[in-house]
Amino acid sequence: MTDAAHRVTIEDVRKLALPLGTKVVSGDGLLQRTVAWTTVISPDETTAAKTLQTEELILVAQRENKTGGSSDVEIIRWAYDNQASAVVMSDNPSATALMEANAYGIPVLTLPPNTRVRMVEKQIVSLLVDRKGQIELRGTQIYRQLTQISSRNEGMPELISAMARLTNKAVVVQDKRLQILYSSVQPQFVAYWDDIEGFLKKLDNLPVELQDRLKVTEVENPVLMQSLPTPGLARLVSPIITKDIGRGYLSIVGRDNDLDDIDALVAEHGAAACALEMAKAKAISDTEKRLRGTFLDRLLIGDVSQQEAIRQGERFDHDMTQTHMAIVMAWQGDKTPSLRRLETIVNSLVSSQRAHALTWQREREEEVLVFHATDEKDPISAAMKLAKVFTSEIQKQYPGARVAIGLGQPARDITAWRSSYRDATQALDLARRLQTDMPLYIGDLGVYQLILSLSDREKLVHFYEKTLGSLLDYDMRQHADLIKTLEAFFACHGNLSQTAEMLIVHRNTLLYRMNRINEIAQVDLERPEIRLALHLALTIRRLLALT
Repeated sequence: MTDAAHRVTIEDVRKLALPLGTKVVSGDGLLQRTVAWTTVISPDETTAAKTLQTEELILVAQRENKTGGSSDVEIIRWAYDNQASAVVMSDNPSATALMEANAYGIPVLTLPPNTRVRMVEKQIVSLLVDRKGQIELRGTQIYRQLTQISSRNEGMPELISAMARLTNKAVVVQDKRLQILYSSVQPQFVAYWDDIEGFLKKLDNLPVELQDRLKVTEVENPVLMQSLPTPGLARLVSPIITKDIGRGYLSIVGRDNDLDDIDALVAEHGAAACALEMAKAKAISDTEKRLRGTFLDRLLIGDVSQQEAIRQGERFDHDMTQTHMAIVMAWQGDKTPSLRRLETIVNSLVSSQRAHALTWQREREEEVLVFHATDEKDPISAAMKLAKVFTSEIQKQYPGARVAIGLGQPARDITAWRSSYRDATQALDLARRLQTDMPLYIGDLGVYQLILSLSDREKLVHFYEKTLGSLLDYDMRQHADLIKTLEAFFACHGNLSQTAEMLIVHRNTLLYRMNRINEIAQVDLERPEIRLALHLALTIRRLLALT
């Protein structure tokens, strides 16, 4: 058994033969010692008559009698004298015994309660004579333990902890976008962990075979080994698959020369157990979404009392008595991501921003509606800030897509939610017509609403051309930016310094342009009625999509 190809270590025994709840209580750094054989002793008997081979692993049965026999300290000394590889105890060792073990350099492990020592002996012997068969058996045991954690609803954190205990390595679970959901980091990796996480979060660093979520089921080997940027470190990575599509990834991180067959089994079966957890979480989430959507649809048609709304809010862990604002959003254009994707982005941001909000996807209306429990003192600014976060993240994830967002008036109580929603949909409609990505608040849109209420398009176009025609002609002939300058001027409320900064021009350049506007349009921008006319003309231009 000492041949290098068949060498079995204490760590091999721990992983492949000892019960899954076995703990290392002393000598954690000595687990690479060779195990030649195993023997069972009873602490009720004296060790004087017992003989051991060198590198034998000692299994200590439970003590039956309180007196007589050998103490745990004597067993440790006896193991040292006979050059035993390790001691595995059924009872917890005393503090003195652990001190002796540390002094003599004897690894000590403890079995889970009520373990049958003779069965453990049988497993160790099986490993020593048939490693391949024992690995297959161990795989079945690992799968059973991990799935039992899921069936007991102990959750993903306990699942990750179990895998970390089985492998004695770092374990990471990521979602389909490679965001880290859960991790268990071993102390030896703390110094490198930021670099490791940064590497794991980049799609290009994922093995090519796993990058297409729709084809991961076709990968022949469910567990792949990959080197990490930190020298000497690697990971075993396996896709987490539910309903024939990749939903995430499980990685086991360790020294590249220390990742073994058991780690691969844990990665494979752990990914399957994680898939069960993700499927359960998805089913629960979908059920909650349907219940929430049904409730909020009833609320919008006025079919929910204040008392019922408060009770339902408690079920969703949401305070319905706070001031809320409706935020409605929808994709603009023909080729856009799905409405479900928009809802996912919004939910993710609501969570990351720690915002208190109820979100649901309204398929028939092709919109995502958010009721944001906004700030009591400054509700509009707080809701607008959240809406701008939505816009920024959507533009980041989908640079070619556009989203329209409308915000309603603050609703101080449940009865005002319907009005806030109606206002938000009006603002959304204006955002679509203006083709703007900027969130629009209904209270700021009085002029837009007035213009849209005027049905005589020809008069609006005539007013626009009369007011801005000369500037448009000049821009076209001279390739100038006078219209752009005017729009920036009004966006900055007439503040010249801010306007120059927005246009990225020198203040003197801006003053020259403003003078040219006065000359070419034959206007005086110092007069309030002239400013109003120009501002209205620019607004008509955006609303009617005039060029």
